[in-house]
Amino acid sequence: MRPDGTRVKGLSPIVQALPYVMPRRFDAQNWASDTVDEDLLKTYIRRKRREGMSVTHMSVLVAAYYKAALENPKVNYFVMNRKIYKRNHFCFSFVILKTRADGTPDETTLKIFLQPEDTVFTISRKIKEHIDRNSVAVHNNNTDKFANFAFAVPGLARFVFWLAYHLDQYGLLPRKIIDLSPFHTSLFITNLASINTSYIFHHCYEFGTTSVFVCMGKPVPDPMAVPGSRKKHMPLGVVMDERIATGIEYSRFFAAFSRYLKNPESLETRLDGREEKPLLAARA
Repeated sequence: MRPDGTRVKGLSPIVQALPYVMPRRFDAQNWASDTVDEDLLKTYIRRKRREGMSVTHMSVLVAAYYKAALENPKVNYFVMNRKIYKRNHFCFSFVILKTRADGTPDETTLKIFLQPEDTVFTISRKIKEHIDRNSVAVHNNNTDKFANFAFAVPGLARFVFWLAYHLDQYGLLPRKIIDLSPFHTSLFITNLASINTSYIFHHCYEFGTTSVFVCMGKPVPDPMAVPGSRKKHMPLGVVMDERIATGIEYSRFFAAFSRYLKNPESLETRLDGREEKPLLAARA
């Protein structure tokens, strides 16, 4: 048993065979494009801000993705060493830009763990807290510190990553390293709209356990809009590991994902759909 997941048993022969037919993640990558109604999303974000609540494009997308994943848990599976595992948590990774002390741009990668009781508001707060904490020029998070350590001695990085890769193959990589690694994640998401760039289809990393990568592109005019309309949509580039779920399972997941993006108000309560239990009145 791995620190981050449990092996899935009882799979059909064809599903069990797929990691042998396609042993590498880049062998099993499927690409798909989707769109988000930019006008609907911006209207929702502005309305929430007027109500004193901060939400962003990324927090809405992540909330919709997580809610759909709770209903379709196979998208949170991953393949390691030709075996399929059910992840025992949900997290997402993303890259932020920061500025070094000398003024040059730099990047750092963040990973955030979510819980079923999260909402779009708590996810937005977690994202902001992580970005604020890691945007300081002099600050290095634990992932950066580990990378700096690995590259401190010539030749050490090659050995460290070789060792980590092979320990991971056999489920021996320590939980602390897995928790630090942005490549061991349920979802990797990047917001290229923030730098006014078109979306791309970003590969899923062979190192780690990333099974789905979502890229947000800059909003563009909606080609399906009526002539003269200024309606826009945000394109998404999605790359997924086809070994973790069947076509119909992915179809159901993306149908739910799209449904929640069209109704962001549904993300304001617990994403697992359970009702909050009222606190019991204290006994006199």
